[in-house]
Amino acid sequence: MKKLVAAVLVSLLCATASRAEMKVGAMAPDFTLQAAVGGKTFSFHLAEALKKGPVVLYFYPKSFTPGCTIEAHEFAENAANFAQAGASLIGVSNDTIATQIDFSSRECRDKFPVGADSDGRVIRAYDSQMLKLGGLGPSMASRVSYVIAPDSRILYVYVDSSPDKHIANTLAVVRKWRSDHPN
Repeated sequence: MKKLVAAVLVSLLCATASRAEMKVGAMAPDFTLQAAVGGKTFSFHLAEALKKGPVVLYFYPKSFTPGCTIEAHEFAENAANFAQAGASLIGVSNDTIATQIDFSSRECRDKFPVGADSDGRVIRAYDSQMLKLGGLGPSMASRVSYVIAPDSRILYVYVDSSPDKHIANTLAVVRKWRSDHPN
């Protein structure tokens, strides 16, 4: 019952999501977050990841909720496709690192990292926060996906509270970038 109530609340909050996300061509703010992959923690630094190629940075509202779990499963199923195109993946929510440790194994299937932005600093830097009733507490993320080029410019932004097209859209952009930048 608690999970159902949480899912309903997240759905209602998604209906009031911010639409002030960053724009294509803008410089992506650099950040470092505590993250987890395969149940193990590490420090994720965007600038370091960009040295290897584009980064798909996706924000999601809450680990272990229905839509966020579906999205994590689909990113996990396509992790090899993103890697083949030279892209790194990271999901970010305002969950704690303890939650992300569990989520990285169970729902991300040990395929890609999830960052813990419990104070909402990175979420706000990317204008990806939900508008909150009363404006209290840390910023919960809207469902926003960014593709960031190695030069730190935002190549693509996709906003939709449904997880359905985030993976296909970002993968298409990464593949197009790779075909335009073969080396």
